[in-house]
Amino acid sequence: MALANVDLPVIKILRLLRTLRPLRVISHNVAMKLIVNSLFESVGAISNVMIVVFSVWLMFGIFAVNIFAGKFFYCSIGTFTYHTKYECNVAGGSWLRAEENFDDIFQAMLTLFNIASLEGWPDVMIYSLDATKIDEGPEQENSVINGFFFIIFILIGSFFLMNFFTGVLFMKYNNAAKNETVGYTEENLVWVDIQKMIVEQTCPHDLMNKPDRILHPKRYWYWSVVTSTPFEIIILSVIVLNIVQMGINFENAPVVYV
Repeated sequence: MALANVDLPVIKILRLLRTLRPLRVISHNVAMKLIVNSLFESVGAISNVMIVVFSVWLMFGIFAVNIFAGKFFYCSIGTFTYHTKYECNVAGGSWLRAEENFDDIFQAMLTLFNIASLEGWPDVMIYSLDATKIDEGPEQENSVINGFFFIIFILIGSFFLMNFFTGVLFMKYNNAAKNETVGYTEENLVWVDIQKMIVEQTCPHDLMNKPDRILHPKRYWYWSVVTSTPFEIIILSVIVLNIVQMGINFENAPVVYV
């Protein structure tokens, strides 16, 4: 009777905690333990990196608002034909704003995030290349110089700053690895390294599969040819020539050339 009012589905939800049991393996696996420890220790450093990234993005966003705000409008029936809202409405079209724009700082930050993810950023850049004046429609390649803004932001805001996160994790992982060796003498560490080398040592594939010269003279001759340095140079040269041959093709090439 005491369990009559107990909501059993809620109790069943608690059984999901059993999925956390595999986490106990971490305490018995040194490599996984190092990774988990480095992740927890890097939370503070990652927060600092996020502040730096946000600050740089904010500067790019403010700059983008000043040069692109109100310039991403177009007519639904003629993108490059009607350049004002009045002309578009008279022609029966709708005066639209691009979904990704820099009309305010919040929209600018969202657009910069999309650009940093490298998904759909060429469309945003094309809008900027065609931008003219505030509340006016685009003209094809009217401001080509605007493209440098996106190139600089991708180099700094995406490639350079995003690698900070990887650098922080790598640094914390090295620190966690050093902490695991605390208390070991130099001789102990050398012995551990030697044991790892012994365990990981394997025989090279070409030597392991080397045929017997007396029992299989033909196979040995083939093996000696394909493992020789001149053969490797010839194969590498063929690959390079093949790449050059594919690279010299171009649009509207004559039939004789192809």
